Amino acid sequence: MVASANGRAGIDAVFPRLLEGALTPLDAVEEAAWVTEDDPADHSVGTGGLPNIFGAVELDASIMDGTTLKAGAVAALRGFRHPISVARAVMERSPHVLLVGEGAAAFARAVGAEAAVLETAEALASWRTAIASLHAEELASTLAMARALTRDPERAVGTVNYLALDDRGRMASAVSTSGWAFKWPGRAGDSPVIGAGNYCDARVGAAACTGFGELSLRTQLASRCVGFLEAGATCEEAAVRAIELVNRLQVDPAERIMHIVVLDRDGNHAAASTRAGTTYAWRDGSQPHCQLSPRTHVPPEGSSVVG
Repeated sequence: MVASANGRAGIDAVFPRLLEGALTPLDAVEEAAWVTEDDPADHSVGTGGLPNIFGAVELDASIMDGTTLKAGAVAALRGFRHPISVARAVMERSPHVLLVGEGAAAFARAVGAEAAVLETAEALASWRTAIASLHAEELASTLAMARALTRDPERAVGTVNYLALDDRGRMASAVSTSGWAFKWPGRAGDSPVIGAGNYCDARVGAAACTGFGELSLRTQLASRCVGFLEAGATCEEAAVRAIELVNRLQVDPAERIMHIVVLDRDGNHAAASTRAGTTYAWRDGSQPHCQLSPRTHVPPEGSSVVG
C-alpha cells in the first residue's frame, strides 16, 4: 500500500488483513480512509475538516477498482461520516460515477450511510478567526470574502490518498478530502474527479494527487501519470513527468503546490512533489510498520531534480 504521509495510521490499520487475504485492495483503501476521515486532528479530511466560507464542512471523495475500471465519487457532501463509503456505494449501487451536493446527500441517506456532525469546535474556531481577520473591504461582499479567505496556499491543500495492490494483481485507489479551507460552497477539487486526482488501472498502475486540486484538474494529472507508466516509464519517471506538467502551468508560484504518489502493477512505487522536504507513506510484506520516504522534489524548469 502507498499513501500520502497522513495515511500512515490507515495503512497500518488494514495492511495485515490485506496481506493475509482477508481484505481486497478495494476494501483496504476504503477502510484505511475511514481512519483518516475519523481523525479530528486532520483538518484536511472528514470530521474536523476546515469548513467552507459559511462554516459548513463539505467533503469530496472517490474510489476506483483497477480491475474493472469502475469508479464512484461524491463532491460537496455534507453531514456524513465516511464520504469514501458513499463514493463506493455510488460505484456499486448506482448507474453513476459522480454525485454532488444535495443529490449526493440524498443518495447517502438512501443507502443508509452514517450521518455525523463534521464541524468540530477546533475547526470552527479556525474559521471564526479567519473571518475576524478580514478587513472591511473584504467583508463588503461574499465574493470579496471568498477571495480573501482562500489566499493562504497552505490552507488550500490537504487530502489523503491510498493505493493498494494484492498478490493476485488486484489494485484499487481511494482519495478523501474536505478540500480548500474556507472555499466557496460547492467547490469541487480534483479528489472526486476520476482522472484528475485519482486513477487506477490494474493492468498498469495507479496514481493519486494532493495539493492545489485546480492544477491537477487542468492537467488530468492522475490519468496522465498512469499513461506514462503504460508507455514504459518507471514509477519515479512517471511521478517526475507528472509534476513537470504542473510546473509548466502559468500560476502564482505560491499556488504551485502538487504532490503525487504512484504504484505500478509489480508493486514498485514512488512519489514526487513541487515542494522540497515532503514525504509519502508505504508498506509492503517486508515491513512490520508503515514507512515514510522522501518524495522527489521537482522544481520549476531551469532547476535540477533532487531525489
